Amino acid sequence: MLSPFDAIRAAWNPMGLATNVLASIGIKPFRYFIDSVLRDKATPVPGSVLYCDLWMAVEHSGIYVGDGAIVNIVVDGVAESTVERSGPASFTSKSLVGRKIYVSCDAHGAVGHRDVADGAATHVGERAFYGLVFKNCHQFSTKCVHYVARAGEPALADLLPAGVPDTWEPTLGMLKTAARRRLGATKWRLWDWEAGAGDEAPPPAPDWQAHRDALCRQPLDAGSAAQLRDQLAETLAYEAEIADERLPEAIGRELASLRTTLADIVRKYDEVKDFLALFPGARFSYADLRHADDDYAALAHTLQDNTRIRDLVRRLGRDVVDETSRLRTRIPQASRNETYGTHRSGDVMRILPGELLNLKDETLDVLFYARLLENNLLSYALRGREFVDGEMAAASRQRTGPVVACLDTSASMQGEPLRKARALLLAIAAILDKEGRALHVLLFGAGGELRELSLAGPGEVPALLRFLRGGFGGGTDFETPLRRALDLVAAEETYRKADVLMVSDGDCSLSPAFLDTLCARKRALGCTIHSVLCAGSRVEDAFSDEVLVL
Repeated sequence: MLSPFDAIRAAWNPMGLATNVLASIGIKPFRYFIDSVLRDKATPVPGSVLYCDLWMAVEHSGIYVGDGAIVNIVVDGVAESTVERSGPASFTSKSLVGRKIYVSCDAHGAVGHRDVADGAATHVGERAFYGLVFKNCHQFSTKCVHYVARAGEPALADLLPAGVPDTWEPTLGMLKTAARRRLGATKWRLWDWEAGAGDEAPPPAPDWQAHRDALCRQPLDAGSAAQLRDQLAETLAYEAEIADERLPEAIGRELASLRTTLADIVRKYDEVKDFLALFPGARFSYADLRHADDDYAALAHTLQDNTRIRDLVRRLGRDVVDETSRLRTRIPQASRNETYGTHRSGDVMRILPGELLNLKDETLDVLFYARLLENNLLSYALRGREFVDGEMAAASRQRTGPVVACLDTSASMQGEPLRKARALLLAIAAILDKEGRALHVLLFGAGGELRELSLAGPGEVPALLRFLRGGFGGGTDFETPLRRALDLVAAEETYRKADVLMVSDGDCSLSPAFLDTLCARKRALGCTIHSVLCAGSRVEDAFSDEVLVL
């Protein structure tokens, strides 16, 4: 039986493809450690609400009815279930992350109500459709808790939100809220039901810093941000739950640090979500974004909508025949050539390995099939060329060439001009990404100062953001980057149809000898040089085919 820590290590993918799992787990392994090792245990009373962890962000709940019996929904067919009495061992038999059971408690111990136990018992033997959203164990347990009537409170049906979206993932939130209102459950403690019977070894102390670092590297999108927001709320609730308990001060500090990390990530996502929308295929993390200029989102939006910039990008890179489009190679219609994230679907061909673990247990596999029926399996999101009738579509026989961009980072570019230039390159990268075109960026300063980065796919856009923070801040030398740019066009097969983009303030001059050589090489290579000025008013020079002033 895996502990939550072992389960996390087993699910972790070093390529980052399954990191949404991390966002969904959040505080769970740390809470499990604290509750197992540092907090008092509790024994349920009739009518207590119980739950156990099944796998990562999935839990199972039921109602304790006395004499060691728990009334709960047992899935015994594909999307079919029966209300049964189970013992603790049976109740936790489907769990892949331990056999611990949480009990509804207040400051003095377990809480429950005879009406809840009696109401749960009346449903034993009932059969129904099982779904992850409706007719699930949490909804059943919540219904039983509401057998404790309170005047003036709405019925259960009134508490359920209308029109719950298909992507809604059920949690314990509604059940815990009902238990707090009806039973006074302000705490959730572990039931040490295996004490004296070879119970599990306590979980190891967690590596808090490693978890915080992993959260900072978590790719951010609307889905992961929502999960992190939920984990922030759960962390705050847990801190409030244990505030009156005498736990080591170090634990309080670690929880506060985890909460701060989650809050910082969520806040940063809210600040830059419009900016992220410009790069749907990129995998920006908080680590990529935390030092970003606050003006990036507004500048990127302005430049993305700037028709002059779009027209410039269209003129950059000469038309080149895509030789592969001539080869009508037979390829399965479902083929895609690039993984760029995760989503929920019913596509069993592209599900994450973690979902397949449910099939290892002949009872837990029903959870897999239920998710399959609801198109709720965590799957790889793929994209690439579309294929028709098993052959490569020949709709686009020509593509436009790549771009070699030179960015001036000299002292005269510091401040607003450099922020404009960085935002410009990010906006251009977004356009080139959508068109499947490569980008090679050269940062330059004084004589011999040069740094390079080549981007060939959307996953590298975050690397561009980090790269653009570098610079030199001294003098200006145009000859070194222009010479290197033309060398790339001449020597690199992938850049044989590239054009050159020079982004600067125009505050530099070229020697006559180099200017003659540059013009000759341009003619020989058939390429052009387009300049964008982020400051100043120069509208022409001796080497640019076009000058655009921002």
